[in-house]
Amino acid sequence: MTVATRAETATDPRPALRVGMVGHAFMGAMHSHAWRTAPHFFELPLVPELAAIAGRNRAGAEQAAQRMGWASVETDWQALIDRDDIDLIDICTPGNTHAEIAIAALRAGKHVLCEKPLANSVAEAEQMTAVAEEAAAHGVFAMCGYSYRRTPALALMKRMVADGRLGTVRQVRAQYLQDWLSDANAPLTWRLDKAKSGSGALGDIGAHSIDAAQFVTGLNITGVSALLETFTKERPMGGEFVGLGGHGDVTADTPRGPVTVDDAALFTARFDGGAIGVFEATRTALGRKNAMRLEVNGSLGSVAFDFEDMNFLQFYDGTDAEDARGFHRILVTEPVHPYAGHWWPTGHGLGYEHGFTHQVADLLTALGNKTAPTPSFRDALGVQRVLAAVEDSAANNSQWTTIEESKP
Repeated sequence: MTVATRAETATDPRPALRVGMVGHAFMGAMHSHAWRTAPHFFELPLVPELAAIAGRNRAGAEQAAQRMGWASVETDWQALIDRDDIDLIDICTPGNTHAEIAIAALRAGKHVLCEKPLANSVAEAEQMTAVAEEAAAHGVFAMCGYSYRRTPALALMKRMVADGRLGTVRQVRAQYLQDWLSDANAPLTWRLDKAKSGSGALGDIGAHSIDAAQFVTGLNITGVSALLETFTKERPMGGEFVGLGGHGDVTADTPRGPVTVDDAALFTARFDGGAIGVFEATRTALGRKNAMRLEVNGSLGSVAFDFEDMNFLQFYDGTDAEDARGFHRILVTEPVHPYAGHWWPTGHGLGYEHGFTHQVADLLTALGNKTAPTPSFRDALGVQRVLAAVEDSAANNSQWTTIEESKP
């Protein structure tokens, strides 16, 4: 495909990447911020242009476009794909739509950024991966949006493991704890409908933990034993929808609908190379707002991360002198740390939105260099296979379930 030239900006010779985004709610707002921000802090080979967004409700889409800086609006995602002035499709919709949109975009010669998890089933993810790899042979690339990889502290964690600072990885423990569904009367949203979301806490947030664990350690999960639980079986179908959840209508005549996904997921895991792990994902842990935690224990040391304290790592160096050993706190804001040198002076900290900006910067760099961005759809397929194995295990009395390798 040919990327447009920014003829209208004589002072900037870099070509444009014209973006069409499908969906404009929580993730759409975050992606919009990232597309706008990345070129102001990173030297990039391409400059993103927010060409158009698609939303089913024109009035809502027009309001979102004005608020978030998009140049035009469509009410059908296919219209974005059909437009000659769009180079990349950014998919920020529920999981049941990912496969159809991504496959159509790639076959039309558009690059794709797709939110996680990649799909609602392994079969869909396999089809998306096959189409993506066929498109890549023609210079059209796809990436899945596992943005936590771009948190500086987690990226540093990966570097430390790769550099041998922990020795041989022995154990991984991962938690993702939220509480926005603790109220049994929180309203029924699409995230609680398996037909739209694929799964509950498992796919919504547990997928991030799976990807982060495999990314940081460089190891793949090969088998799991799992439990899934739904604490609240039905919820109000009306009410005030705020953020991810809101406040359900509890009047006597308000209809209630079934919750068809898990509230919490627990599983043990084995990795190739001999490491073991334990994973927990829940949206009912009162007091925990976004506690995405990862700890890795090795033969020479340990390192731990908690997103609620996202600018820090805790590191234990087992090679220190015996009288000086102990976890020490690393403030991950030095210019030598991943991504941090593009931002503020040391110690000034970053936030949730920066991971998405780093994602856009890495994607634009890869596309400008005509190389495949990561995580690829095949990487995301690997996560999808773990999610499916967890569900299969939980449905069969926690039976040990092996995971098919996700290799070409």
